[in-house]
Amino acid sequence: MADEFEEFFSEGTQWVNGTGTPAPEPAPETAQSRRELRRRRERRRRNGMMKIVAVVATVAIVAVGAVFAYRAILSWREARLSGGVSDVQDYAGPGSGEAVFTVESGQGAQEIGENLVDAGIVKSVGAFTSAVTAADATLYPGTYTLKLQMRSVDVVKILSDPSQAGGFLEVRPGERLSDVIAAAVQVSGLAEDEFTAITSGGGSGILPAEAGGSFEGWLEPGTYDVQNRTAEEILRQMVDARIAKLDELGAPSGDERERILKIASIAEAEVNRDDYYGKVARVIENRLTQGMNLGMDTSLAYGLGTTAAKITDADIADASNPYNLHQNPGLPPTPISNPGDSAIKAAISPEEGDWMYFVTVDLETGETKFVATEDEFWQIRDEYKNNNENAN
Repeated sequence: MADEFEEFFSEGTQWVNGTGTPAPEPAPETAQSRRELRRRRERRRRNGMMKIVAVVATVAIVAVGAVFAYRAILSWREARLSGGVSDVQDYAGPGSGEAVFTVESGQGAQEIGENLVDAGIVKSVGAFTSAVTAADATLYPGTYTLKLQMRSVDVVKILSDPSQAGGFLEVRPGERLSDVIAAAVQVSGLAEDEFTAITSGGGSGILPAEAGGSFEGWLEPGTYDVQNRTAEEILRQMVDARIAKLDELGAPSGDERERILKIASIAEAEVNRDDYYGKVARVIENRLTQGMNLGMDTSLAYGLGTTAAKITDADIADASNPYNLHQNPGLPPTPISNPGDSAIKAAISPEEGDWMYFVTVDLETGETKFVATEDEFWQIRDEYKNNNENAN
């Protein structure tokens, strides 16, 4: 500011002497004085830039301080929850005694960790959640038998193993009704008769009318809490979940919904890869359109209560089995399993194609080939035989 005043008075003011007459004109500005003015202007610019830099640096320091303060608050909170002073405190393990611990459906790692700390199983929430993240683990609902004062990594290994969960029933895509009931009996402790009395009685009040009294295909894959529940309650929650999922996927209603489940169940049983379901569904639709028997071994095996690998020529020739689609036209009387989402989506919207046949040519990889003509079918059938012979 002083420099600006000096420049103003030196350039724009006429000085007078004591008598009031103008003073002599100052000497013309020299090159040296002009250089000095430029230096002054440059100093002012540098000073202005330094002020801007100082302001930016101050803002950055405040922001960094805020981040560290936020992290410190989180660490303090974790320490409070874990009963310690650090969010990475952990027991040395392996633990002692016995602790029964339940993970409820919908709980996240943070909530589970807090409950584990309260139960005296892990030392801190931070150590537990870090172990979950490091292992990229999925924690399954269920009741587990643990120990007190365990290492967090050991707890994560157990909680991410659904085979060690008790009290929760896991229904997998493609499982048959008989498989689901067997698992429900084991997990719930209820007698098998309590389930079969309902499933063989038509499921009145549980199943929709289009199911035709059969639970097959109407049990939604997923994990269910079966503790302290009746057989009817267990079956009802699986059927209700199936209906909700079909609604969500946009499946048609009425008899068409049962038809979709039949096709999806065959696709689920015939191949083991999601990208094949739509093609299998198209083969089924093409054969039905052409009036051709479906000839699916998986349906026949379902009717016999066995696997496709165990059916015989006599089984194939027996038309009395309504699930024998070699001899009987159309779809099976009921779905042959409880299909998952991918198979149901494929049945609702099959891929476009002229395929009429398919063969899984490599049993190890599941590679399946789809063709339109009978000649092509025998070619891929020979490929299957050659691969199978080489494998043996």
